[in-house]
Amino acid sequence: MLSEKIVQNLRNGSWIRAMFEEGARLRQAMGADKVFDFTLGNPDPEPPAAVREILKKFVLEETPGIHKYMSNAGYPDVREKIAKKTNHETGLSLTQEHIIMTCGAAGGLNVILKTILNPGEEVIVLTPFFVEYNFYIENHGGKIVKVNTIPDSFQPDVEALKNAISSRTKAIIVNTPNNPTGVVYSEENLKKMAEVVDAKEKEYNSTIFVISDEPYNKLVYDGVKIPNLLNIFTNSLIVNSYSKSLSLPGERIGYIAVNPGIKDVSLMVDAMVFANRTLGYVNAPSIFQKVIAESLDEVVDTEIYKVRRDMLYNNLIKYGFTCVKPEGAFYLFPKSPIEDDVSFVKSAVKYGLLLVPGSGFGAPGYFRIAYCVSIDTVKNSIPAFEAIAKEYKLI
Repeated sequence: MLSEKIVQNLRNGSWIRAMFEEGARLRQAMGADKVFDFTLGNPDPEPPAAVREILKKFVLEETPGIHKYMSNAGYPDVREKIAKKTNHETGLSLTQEHIIMTCGAAGGLNVILKTILNPGEEVIVLTPFFVEYNFYIENHGGKIVKVNTIPDSFQPDVEALKNAISSRTKAIIVNTPNNPTGVVYSEENLKKMAEVVDAKEKEYNSTIFVISDEPYNKLVYDGVKIPNLLNIFTNSLIVNSYSKSLSLPGERIGYIAVNPGIKDVSLMVDAMVFANRTLGYVNAPSIFQKVIAESLDEVVDTEIYKVRRDMLYNNLIKYGFTCVKPEGAFYLFPKSPIEDDVSFVKSAVKYGLLLVPGSGFGAPGYFRIAYCVSIDTVKNSIPAFEAIAKEYKLI
């Protein structure tokens, strides 16, 4: 009755969602106060007060036409403001014609992949990676190629990338700060990647697009700076959303910024606008386009996440776990105390800990903790992490 591919995908479905659903069962069986759900990247903080006030303004003003269709690329004034903000950050010369408003970063990625991929062309992802990339690439006939990062640091392995690029390579997806590790790719490594991409484009007489998936680019700690990929890769596109930076995941609002240096950039933008419509998105949510245009300098209080990061990280290290300290996003990616990360995650359930195995991100032997939860959940989970550390003789 159903598509065979969908049935197969359901069998191979997301560990994140599977463990999230397990949480509902556990809360009923154990009580909500004894369940510590670190599965989903669903921000606990509410949107900044300024953003909520701007939303109220647009809802209450009853601006004529605000609920109607607009250009499939989005409101021109909104796109112009995002272009100017991007120019301020990069020194480039984007206009509204280089910006497409999208239904979140997921919508933006699907629009780009629909636009550029022919059947069988390859998209490189750096592991560990956000699991949905698998399905987004498959949606549009592409083939995913997984390239390991450097063990433990999770920085790009430039030599491995060089060896993976072929004449069929159409794009590379870069995600920094990274989900699931929280690692920020260094500017040095990104520039080395750019040298490799340039050389391979010349070797194969091809265009290799670098797609920067940036929903966490405002969530950084300890003074870390995020390199802007538009300044590093010529054939680059930024995909951003406000799901994490403004705690608006349910509103599905984001954008694509296209490097003006791309050859035939106007044709490419036209094609993406067409894809935005024909994929069924039509346009990004109208009111939230307007809200975003007046919220470009807003961001959630990253100190909220830093406190949670430090509390979990310091205790995990004390209890014998090994983990890279995240520089951004709101995830920890510790090493599993046993090779079988799936078994470890399943064993954590008896302590009320809901985690996600690294295998779900293409990195077996690790597990992910999403610390975008309440501070009470973090505090109350510490004894559970201590207990499982004792079970596995880490302490």
